[in-house]
This record gives sequence, structure tokens and C-alpha cells, in this order.
Amino acid sequence: MALIKSISGIRGTIGGVPGQNLTPQDIVECTAAFGTWLLQKGNTPKVVIGRDARISGQMVRDLVVSTLTALGIDVIDLGLSTTPTVEMAVGFEGAGAGIIITASHNPKEWNALKFLNEKGEFISAADGAAVLDLISNGGIQYQSVDGLGKVLEGGDFLQKHIQAIIDLPEVEVDLVRARGFKVVLDPVNSSGAITVPDLLEYLGCEVILINGETNGHFAHNPEPLPEHLYDLSAAILEHHADLGIAVDPDVDRLALVCENGEAFGEEYTLVAVADYLLQERTGNTVSNLSSSRALRDVTLKHGGQYFAAAVGEVNVVEKMKAVNARIGGEGNGGIIVPELHYGRDALVGIALFLSWLAKFGGTTSALRATYPNYQMVKDKISLPEGLDMEAILHQLEQKYQHEEHSTIDGLKIDFPQSWLHLRKSNTEPIIRIYAEAPSLAEAEALVGKIKGEVLGLIA
Repeated sequence: MALIKSISGIRGTIGGVPGQNLTPQDIVECTAAFGTWLLQKGNTPKVVIGRDARISGQMVRDLVVSTLTALGIDVIDLGLSTTPTVEMAVGFEGAGAGIIITASHNPKEWNALKFLNEKGEFISAADGAAVLDLISNGGIQYQSVDGLGKVLEGGDFLQKHIQAIIDLPEVEVDLVRARGFKVVLDPVNSSGAITVPDLLEYLGCEVILINGETNGHFAHNPEPLPEHLYDLSAAILEHHADLGIAVDPDVDRLALVCENGEAFGEEYTLVAVADYLLQERTGNTVSNLSSSRALRDVTLKHGGQYFAAAVGEVNVVEKMKAVNARIGGEGNGGIIVPELHYGRDALVGIALFLSWLAKFGGTTSALRATYPNYQMVKDKISLPEGLDMEAILHQLEQKYQHEEHSTIDGLKIDFPQSWLHLRKSNTEPIIRIYAEAPSLAEAEALVGKIKGEVLGLIA
């Protein structure tokens, strides 16, 4: 499937047939529905937009801007920007909503519209359903010539974003500057190349930039996983750097690489930053059900409580608000610090991690060695068409009813030394299976065992 319309927005591959791929008709249709939803809600008729450096970004931007202004909505265009910067700009401007033009970690063929509410947070499931209804059933009405919206330049929102980060009491500017870290940065030819260096240089870091042309021709798979970061690891060793930083195209995910060229581990970005913040002031934490148990370990060590949320940033944010979490996020390198804003933000993650590394006093790899070394396995099972997935999960729940478990998002089973999470995909006929254990062999064995039980129930 190359076009996916969901409660959080629309994404797909550029070109092709309307309704099957992300074409101009689909972009206009979905933007018009979102703009109409905004007006029906009575929100301020002003929308902040920004985009990553994808090849299709300017084309999509032009369609979005024209559609919104045709509805009588003013547009504040940040141009090339980051997801967290757009989120914060909605609040800075008192706008009624935001649209981020990015397909996040997906390849260059993809693009997407991500919808934000008046708080600069991803819209709720109910609001997303209302937008989808407008897409399906129409009810769009455009303005006459005297009622058209205006387009305004975005201003210095990146600097405001960075200043808000610097102003956090936990960001130890002087301490980081005193360490004079040498950092290799890989922004994979997108927005991170024009945003992350400003922050690092303010913090007194020497920055070595690779893949820094903002042309959308990603030098490697843009998802910041260890297997895609060979160039970053090599550059760290070549330059004898203290740390490597990789961000995804819209700068809401943060991956770290140690001074020895080895991955810090995307699951451990959130763990390390939480460890630092909870030392300063204890509190609760939240991550999704598929994230590492290491966050729970760190939270309990500092006297806080850990809570799990369903997969999806909007679900994590909702849970964070409910339990007044100090920090939260997802195991994909997404860090959410409520004192700044309720959105994944690689920039605040960088500032807080460097503060912790400076305070720690040792190397990046030595800091990583202070955390549990859990191993995670991610797998999937293809499903026969028409299979009742809920019935399968219910049968497994009954089998493991005496183990700690959750059904808020598929089935998560917590064993004493490991866990396993099964959830059906929203876009493919598959069951996703995630497992974590103290060793890779144990995690693989757990996945194999549960896969066998699922296949036995299907047969």
C-alpha cells in the first residue's frame, strides 16, 4: 500500500494514481479536510507549517499553502525546519493548528502530512476520525477572493526553540562547554544539517558534519539504526571524536554512537536522558509497550514509577499527562520532555545527553556500560486473509493469564527476566512481535516459542 490515510495524517509515495499514491489531488483533499476541521472547531484560523528536505517537499508545501489560504486560513511558513520546531512554533504563535510535511524515517520516495492541534501536539484519535470523515464525505467550502488567507514568513523559530532548550535548568551549558566535545553529526541530508550544528556550537562543541547537504538525496536509509550508520562510525574513529549523533530527516529521533564507533543503542537514548533528569528530580516515566525495560529499571532506581502506553506518540503523551511524567518517549530514540513541549525532540535530547556526559566525566561507551545490556528482537508473522486476530490474542492471553500482562495495545506479556509484545499492524496483514531479554539467544528463543504458538492457533 503506497497511500495511507490514518487518524494522525496522510502518507504515501509521490506520483502514481490518485487514491493509490500520494498525488496532488490527495494532498489537496486531505489539507482541505484538515483546514475545514480547524474552522469547524473554532480554532484560530492560522496554521504553522514546516517541512524536511525531501525532494518533494517544496511541491507538497505549495499545494498545502494554496489549499489553506483558499479556505481563508493564514499560513506561517517555517520553510525547511524540524518537527519539534513546528510543534513549538504553534504555541509561540498562538496558531490554531500545524502541519508538518515529512515522512520521518521513510525513504525519499515517501512524503506525508502530520497534523497538529492548537497545542502543537498530534491530533487525537477523535479529531483524526473527524478529519477522515471530512475526507470521505466532503463538506468543504472555499472562500471568495476577499476572504483568502495570507502567507507569512516563519521568522526565527529555530532560535527560539534552541533558546528554550538552553533555558532548561538541567542543561549545563558551562559544564558542556568546559568539556569541549568533538562531535560527528549525520543529519542524512535533511533539516538536521541546518538546526543541530547551531545547538552544538552554542554548547562549545567542535562539529564534524557528514551528509550535510540539504538536498533530500539521503546518503543512506534515513532511519537512524546502527546498520545504516557505517559512515558515522568510521568518521568518529577517523577524527577521534567523543560522540556521534544521527537524527532522522525531521529531527524527532536521536541515535548516538560511542567514541569507539559502536552504537549506544536507540533504545538507550531515552534511558540515559531519563537517568540524568531523574537524578536532578525524581518523577514518573512513560514509554510505549515495545520499548526497553531499561527505562523501568532506571526509573525505579531513582524512586519513580514507570508506566507503559500503547504504541504511538499521541498515546505516550496522553499517558504522560495522566501520570504527570517527568520524561517519556519511545525506544526509537524519541525523547519527550514536558517542561519544553509534549513532542519527540532530538534537539533537547542532545542538550540533555551532553549535560549528562559532561557531568559523568567519562567516555560515551563508559556511560553506556552503566546500563543493563538487554537485547531486543523484532519479527513478524504473515496472517491469512480474514483471520480473527483478536481471537488469537485472547487465546494467548488466557494461556499466559498468570503472568503480568497488558492488553491496551495487542498483548504484552512481562516475564520475570524478559517480555514479549504482539500487536497487529494497521497497514499490513501481519502480527508484529517484539521481545527483549538479557541475551540475544534468550530473546530469539522467546520469539520462536511464541511464533510457534501463534502459528499453531492459526492452523
